[in-house]
Formats: sequence, C-alpha cells, structure tokens
Amino acid sequence: MAQVKYVFVTGGVTSSLGKGIISASLGKLLVARGLRVTIQKFDPYINIDPGTLNPYEHGECYVTEDGAETDLDLGHYERFLAANTSQKNNVTTGRIYNNVITKEREGEYLGKTVQVIPHITDEIKRNFLALGHNGDFDIIITEIGGSVGDIESLPFIEAIRQTKWDLGHENCIVIHLTLIPYLKAVGELKTKPTQHSVKRLLESGIQPDILVCRSERAINNDIRKKLALFCNVPINSVISSIDAKTIYDVPLLMRKEKLDERVMEIFQLPIGEEPDLENWKEFLTRLKNPTKEVNIALVGKYVELHDAYKSIAESLIHGGARNECKVNVSWVSSEEIENENVEELLGGHDGILIAPGFGERGIEGKITAAKYARETKIPFFGICLGLQVAVIEFGRNVLGYKQAASTEISPNTKDPIIDLMEEQKKITKKGGTMRLGAYSCRLKEGTKVYKLYKSEEISERHRHRYEFNNEYLEKFESKGMVAAGINPDSNLVEIMELKSHPWYIGTQFHPELKSRVVEPHPLFVGFVKAAVDHRIKKEKNKS
Repeated sequence: MAQVKYVFVTGGVTSSLGKGIISASLGKLLVARGLRVTIQKFDPYINIDPGTLNPYEHGECYVTEDGAETDLDLGHYERFLAANTSQKNNVTTGRIYNNVITKEREGEYLGKTVQVIPHITDEIKRNFLALGHNGDFDIIITEIGGSVGDIESLPFIEAIRQTKWDLGHENCIVIHLTLIPYLKAVGELKTKPTQHSVKRLLESGIQPDILVCRSERAINNDIRKKLALFCNVPINSVISSIDAKTIYDVPLLMRKEKLDERVMEIFQLPIGEEPDLENWKEFLTRLKNPTKEVNIALVGKYVELHDAYKSIAESLIHGGARNECKVNVSWVSSEEIENENVEELLGGHDGILIAPGFGERGIEGKITAAKYARETKIPFFGICLGLQVAVIEFGRNVLGYKQAASTEISPNTKDPIIDLMEEQKKITKKGGTMRLGAYSCRLKEGTKVYKLYKSEEISERHRHRYEFNNEYLEKFESKGMVAAGINPDSNLVEIMELKSHPWYIGTQFHPELKSRVVEPHPLFVGFVKAAVDHRIKKEKNKS
C-alpha cells in the first residue's frame, strides 16, 4: 500500500481568512488530477461537536450522511470535491479530551499521570491519521481551526510537529495561510504580520512549506522575495490568494498560482497533465453570464449572520447557475413579519424560502410568510421547520384547526399537527440525539418532486426531533396538500406538496446538504426555475 500523504493547513494573523476554501480548492485541484483526496477539520473548541451551538456562535451545523453534526467547512469540502465526508472528518478538542478521559477511566494508561504531552497529542495524532488506514485516499488535507498563537490550538500545533517528524518531509507538509494587509495611507502591502505569524509557528517547531498569502491586491515579485527570505521558504512556495468575486473562482486562482503543482513536487508525485476542470469552468461561465434574474426572500431568525444558512445560500447559487439565472437573496427576519407588513416585506419577490430553525422565536412570522406564499401563488420552499410552519398554517386557515401548532412551541395544543417523534420522547440529552443523517424517502408518482428527482426512491439528510402527525394526513390530502414523499420504514412524512399551487413544496429533510457545484440539487434547480416562471408571468401581466 502506497504511503498516504498529509497536508496540514494552518492560519495566522487573523481568523476568517478562508482556510476552508483554500483547503477545498486544493482538494478540488488534486482530485481533478486523478488523486483520491479527502479533507478533515480539527476545531479547537471544547464542545464535542457543533450540534448544540447557537448558529450565531459558529454558523450552520452541517450534517453528514452518517449523521455527524459538523463544522460548516465540511459543506465546502463536499460541495467542491463532490464527495461525502463522515464523523471522522470533523474532530474537536472536546472529543479528543473525552476520548482520553474515557481511556483513563477504563485503566488504559496503567496508572500513569495523564498529560497534554504525550496523551492528548497522541490522541490528536491518532485522529489525524485515522482516515488513512484503509487505503481509500492518496492525500488527506487537514484544516486546523483558529489561528496560530491561540491557546486552544497549541496541542494541535504540537501534534502536527510530531506527525511531520514521524512521517518525514516527503509525506507531510504544512501550508500556512496568512494576511498581507494593504495600508491605504502609505499605499503598501505589509509583510510584517505574516513574518510574525511564521515566527510563532517556528517557535512551536514547525517550518511551513508553503505560504498562501491572502490580500486585496496582487503580491508582486519583490514581496514574494521578501517573504521567501524572512519566512525561509522557496519563492515558488509563496502563493498569492487575492480576494475573489466568488469562492468558486478560488480553485482556478490557485491553479494559476500552481499551488497543486507545488504540493505534488514536495511530495515527489508525478505532475502529469493539466487537471480536468472543464465542468467547473462551465459552471463558472453560467454563474457569471446569467440570462435571467430572480429575487428570493430567505425567511429565518438568524438572518443577521448569513453563515447560519450557508448551505442554503450556496444551493441557491448552484440552482441559479443551472438555470443561467442570477439569484438575488433578501434576508428577511421572521420576527419582523406580521399580517400588516407581509406584503411590504415579501411582495416584490419571485420566491419565498422558509429556513430551518428551532424554538418559538419568529415562528408566527414564518407562518404568516407561508400563508402569504400560498394565497398569492408565489413559489414556496420550506425546509425542515419550513415544512412544519407550512402545514400548521394550512391546518389553521384551510382545515379550520384554529389551535394547530407544534408541540415544540405549544406542548398542550388541542391540535398537535407537528408532534415529537415517538423515539424522541424518552431522550433528555441534547447533543447528537436528533434524527440525524441519511434516510430513504419514497416519492409519489405524478407529483412535482417525482418529476424533479426522476426517481421513485431517494435518500436525504435529516436533523430534527418533530414530525408531521399522520393522524391529520387524510384531512390534508382531501384538501389538496399531499404527502409527496414518505419514509418507507417509519411512514414518516418527508415531503408535502400543494397540488393547486404552481410550486409549493416543503421538506422535512435538508436538501441543501446534498447540493454540489457541478451537481445542483433538483429541488433548488426546480425552485429557481419556478421563480423564473413566476417573474415572467408577472412581467407579462404588467404589460
């Protein structure tokens, strides 16, 4: 079995420089060269996983096929590489310490004093290498969360140093992403923050092999020479990462900078032919040259932080590109929506998407938005809680169940149209206990979703505790809201669709988690197409 190669991506100077995008872009380039690549994220926070984090804390919680609640960067990895990740691809400090303490309680350390070195660092190293044991990958890219110098990151940095020593330079390299700020007052790009960041790495015993320098202006050759000299890297290992109009430009920018070639040279791998990026380039052409335009209202309660709905926003981009359509997203707070202003807030849009969420805050605004979309025939897409508010609204205003509600919000409601799943009723712990991961769904022939998927049975990812109460299903279907998709094992309603509406679909699952750059999700493609049709019809009526 060939030796697996390991790339570690660290960050310095400041957070939010885009380590995840750089990692995903490098992975994309290497996959386009025929290599087998996966990417993993190590986060320094002490939560076991981000499943219990408020979205304002860490953005959306991304769910994998096997039901792991993970960092949002795994969404970038999957979208760029068009490959699934798993529980093993996201590890936190909390999980590392939990594993070590569990081993200590079981006597595995034979009475020794448990310490950060070697016990914590050994556990980190074990997780670094875990994906490489089965021979499934040629290269494993590991992104380290946070910035060099953070107290929380120190054990990970030490574990990288040891791993690099264990495996040797030809099998393990470090890419350091830093910021080259531009000082407008003097008209210069400044390298000093990067020099200091590399110095922090050197103090930890790590010499970076490649510098990726994020900046708003191009880095000239003089700056490259200066960085190479003072950071002790070859000049061809100083990579410029200039700000891009879209994250989907970054793989091509990194290809232009020959980041992939430099990695392969250090690993002594044959470079061969140019990477096959034709499908990616076709996507970018459609994205940048739209022939149509639509306005979509994204209704949620975390809209101040767009990362809370990152996968949905990216899926709308994918669906828009497939339709050669520019999608303008309006971020509408569900707390602000009332009967008196719903027309003002939503009326100018070509589609309304109600985002997932938990809890009571903003729920009535979402119900009002669903009612408005149903009555005005604006294309509607409800995801998870979005499906639930749609059926609550329909129950109240069409079926006459005035107290229709979810028991999450109204535990004693007379009409629990949305109720806690049976297997959830005895669960008290919050972390990792929802219905998580991929489940099957059987589609009903003749429905819009059946035509969109072009398949009778599909698999989609879930993250919820509450479900549609099947005791009400017959009444709903008698009035035209049909269960277009049902789980064949549990009979759980997965999709509801309104027959009398041009496009009114709600899903209990999260389709945004399976949309890819070159394989956009059919529901997002269909939703954008419906929004385009609505806009065309609206403009015809005006004329």
